[in-house]
Amino acid sequence: MASFGRLLAGSPDALPGYASVTIEITDPDVVAASGKKFHPMVVETGHLEDEVAGTLFLITEADLVAADAYEVSDYKRIEVVLKSGKNAWVYVKA
Repeated sequence: MASFGRLLAGSPDALPGYASVTIEITDPDVVAASGKKFHPMVVETGHLEDEVAGTLFLITEADLVAADAYEVSDYKRIEVVLKSGKNAWVYVKA
């Protein structure tokens, strides 16, 4: 709600070949907005048996711009193919 002003529609999916890790965020604005100093991040493992479960959200171009503005330089956005075969944008370790 804070980032997009509405609840997003989505469906369960997974990202094969990646694992979830936790990183420390040092940007005070992000820490204040999220209330958390440690945030999840996905990193490529190269092993297809690894996967990160999540939700594929339907977003607009404006939503993508808002998401890009929120993310700090620890992350970069890449396009991936999910377990379902659908393409998606994902923020991974920069």
